[in-house]
Amino acid sequence: MVHVYQKYGILIAAIFPTGQMGILKKRSSVPPHKERWINMNELQLKKTANEIRKGIITAVYNAKAGHPGGSLSAAEMFTYLYFEELNVDPANPDDPDRDRFVLSKGHTAPGLYAALAYRGFFPVEDLKTLRHLGSYLQGHPCMQHIPGVDMSSGSLGQGISAAVGMALSAKIRGKDYRTYTLLGDGEIQEGQVWEAAMFAGAKKLDNLVVIVDNNGLQIDGKIEDVNSPYPIDEKFKAFNFHVINIDGHDFGQIAEAFEEARGTKGCPTAIIMKTIKGKGVSYMENQAGWHGKAPNEEEYKIAMEDLEKAGAALC
Repeated sequence: MVHVYQKYGILIAAIFPTGQMGILKKRSSVPPHKERWINMNELQLKKTANEIRKGIITAVYNAKAGHPGGSLSAAEMFTYLYFEELNVDPANPDDPDRDRFVLSKGHTAPGLYAALAYRGFFPVEDLKTLRHLGSYLQGHPCMQHIPGVDMSSGSLGQGISAAVGMALSAKIRGKDYRTYTLLGDGEIQEGQVWEAAMFAGAKKLDNLVVIVDNNGLQIDGKIEDVNSPYPIDEKFKAFNFHVINIDGHDFGQIAEAFEEARGTKGCPTAIIMKTIKGKGVSYMENQAGWHGKAPNEEEYKIAMEDLEKAGAALC
């Protein structure tokens, strides 16, 4: 069976052998937004993540500034969220019943923008305008100007607080939507993160999923050398979170983690994903220097060659 989706000139084909659903297990409970799922198999998810990585590199290169490292490390998560997990509709981005996503580590906007573009919220070509004067795609997401963005970002640590508020609002109003937020491992050195976590645990916000991108590096180097947040999982457990540790580049583990989170009642869920900063670009991987630097022309060509090879290997 072949499902084809086309939006803004983007063509995505998801191929499923008869009786198979790729890596996705049959869900114990079917969310009300199933009709909006793209339902990709593992191969198609990998191909999409690779395209999102190309979008990240293209955006940052054309901006001559930006944050490629942490955007690349979260490419699989951005892919799974926007092509499988989230109840969102590019044709109706302000649907009051949609799921909410808050990019708490807002400097990795290139990753979010690439996912939104490939999902059909705006043209992929617009990624080349990142940070340009007059572009709606600036260095941090802005909810007033970008379709699909639920919260503007600012100082690190603020996003999780906004996400907790959204989850609490859904509980108070009896709404079924879920709230997701993505944080960096350097970001969780901020005290505001733990104030928000304490509140979420105390209020038993089981409609909230906090995702930590544990790539081990921040702008100043290794997180354990700057101000170690380890053990991350035990800290969230202490704030009454259900905690799941995964490989953030493994779609099977990502799918299982979200399935587990949906089945968790009476407490919020924290997904701690181990990742590689700069994943997919040979000279950027595990290099703190690529936290917030754009590639020059030669580096851009090498990066795109790496990703073209990765894409070809998936064919």
